[in-house]
Amino acid sequence: MNDLAGALQLRPGVPVPHSLLSSRQAWAARLAPGRPAEAWPGLLASLFSLCGHAHRTASQLAIQAVEPGPLPAMVPVAATLQRETALEHLRRIALDWPRLLAAPGQVPEASARAADGLRRCPLIASPLSPDPWPALRQWLQDEWLQMNPATWLRAWQACGADWLDDWSRRHPGWLPALLRSAREADMALPGAHEQALRPHAAEASLRVLGAAVAAGAVDVLQPCWEGRPACTGAWSRLHDGTPARPWTAWSLLGSRLAELVRLSLPDAPGEGGAGWLAWGALATGPRQGLAWVEMARGLLIHQVTLEETPAGQPCRLRAAQVLAPTEWNFHRSGVAAQALAALPAAAPDLHARVRLLMAALDPCVSFEIAAPIVQDVRLEVQHA
Repeated sequence: MNDLAGALQLRPGVPVPHSLLSSRQAWAARLAPGRPAEAWPGLLASLFSLCGHAHRTASQLAIQAVEPGPLPAMVPVAATLQRETALEHLRRIALDWPRLLAAPGQVPEASARAADGLRRCPLIASPLSPDPWPALRQWLQDEWLQMNPATWLRAWQACGADWLDDWSRRHPGWLPALLRSAREADMALPGAHEQALRPHAAEASLRVLGAAVAAGAVDVLQPCWEGRPACTGAWSRLHDGTPARPWTAWSLLGSRLAELVRLSLPDAPGEGGAGWLAWGALATGPRQGLAWVEMARGLLIHQVTLEETPAGQPCRLRAAQVLAPTEWNFHRSGVAAQALAALPAAAPDLHARVRLLMAALDPCVSFEIAAPIVQDVRLEVQHA
């Protein structure tokens, strides 16, 4: 499976650009030519199964920006992104964080407690509920936060990582305890704030990006924006303005938890619920469309070019490109690579620091710490 999905090799203490290697491949560009447009969203959802809903939605939007109507009617985009992004946050926090952040001897207990609570989560236990959000807010209060979610979010917005630290020290439960212990491995992410990826803030920026992608001036496996690597995640949302708090690996964990709370709140444009995540599409050239959606790992961008189609014939793709969050965040000179290069390879808490970095930036593929810098230890990301 790693041959298809690719993997990351991490080299702590090695200078950029050699501190991080990726074997990811540009499958969308290779598979697109000649494909029926109607089948393309389903194929991408299967290929990128971990974030399949977002890839399906973005590809549908990109195609419809060029040729409205060739695809079946889409489900409501905002509501779909809200539900699926909340689900992904829940899974990653409950299934990945205990394994990555707990001390080795505490992993089984933390994992068992997190999984047990997740089974009671309304989005998991009642997936067909038309309005699971009030029940989710109550579940968050009872299971994870031990306080009203809206109150928790207001404190996070006011104090950021200081609030996360205070909350984790004051409240019981596996999640506060996990975050409390993980802070010892925290590390700065230099430049991450200035490199936040937000081309969707202006149509002109999206058109510049679309033209660069179409011209082959953007390497989709090592993308840059405005001449440098960028980073993206729950901390760089369009509706979040410009967060002033310092960015460290540990504080990014708080951003993901805060976004889960936001998504559970009543709908309000640009503030919460289905009104929180930004998305859209536009035609960027002849028979060419670009779409973007904010999803769990960050900003996902799709661009497609359709063949000229005789009347009555099905639409087919000429080309397609995908710019995924993992490629931005794990660029060989990007935020993760810089943090890895700054880590002393012989540090006694090296594994804890690397695991925290991976939990914070959340690649959609497995990773390993390369030998001979440290003992070759496989760290498989066993996603649900």
